Amino acid sequence: VSHPSSVLKNKLPDVNTVALRKFLDEGDAMAIVDQKKTDPFQSFLSRINKDDIVVDSLKLHYECILTLSGRYKADYFKSATHTISVDSNVHDVYLGGKTFPARPKSRLEKTLGGSKRKNKIDLKLDEHVFIDRNDQMTLDRSGKLTTYSFKSDQENIENYPQRILKENQPNIQKLEITHDTAIQKLESRLKQSLDTDIRDLTDEFILQEISEVYIPIFEARLTGPKQKAGVLRIDAARKKIL
Repeated sequence: VSHPSSVLKNKLPDVNTVALRKFLDEGDAMAIVDQKKTDPFQSFLSRINKDDIVVDSLKLHYECILTLSGRYKADYFKSATHTISVDSNVHDVYLGGKTFPARPKSRLEKTLGGSKRKNKIDLKLDEHVFIDRNDQMTLDRSGKLTTYSFKSDQENIENYPQRILKENQPNIQKLEITHDTAIQKLESRLKQSLDTDIRDLTDEFILQEISEVYIPIFEARLTGPKQKAGVLRIDAARKKIL
């Protein structure tokens, strides 16, 4: 459901730059590749011998993901119907200068309940709704949602990220999406559960934090049987295969 764009009232925060600390060196990474290099070529129909696979290259690069958090506040009015039960001899009620009649009873209701069965009255009212919610998201470099998580303490992040990125400049894989696009994704998610039939909407979106996080990744290019190509990616920050 499309809603009018909310008002972004706060000044956009500075973009934080984070580089995750590398806990594997090239020798460690090569040992993992040698142990797992059959994985990209495995199938149910055949077993692959390690000796049949050649490691063409092993390179370290820093791949960027984006983390951001925000707050969304809104108030609006929506139409709603609330049903109340009244005594069988109540034909209508008055509320706010309006008259709300009792529902006509069906023949079955009259038969089952008799004359003393409660009447039902539908009150068509306006509800004033208030929303205040926070959310965060992590996007991969292409803008897709990812569940990648990391520890942001001093043991796990570099003290001087810009220096690390400068030293590895040729091997930096930057974002393929803009910050504005990512911010719009977060805003849309915060607003996605709004009611469909609303009016007099007043809202604001507050971007609380946005960070570019650079992950050290060893990428091995492999050649297997019948010259089939394969790739192994190793997260050097979490010491695991991706």
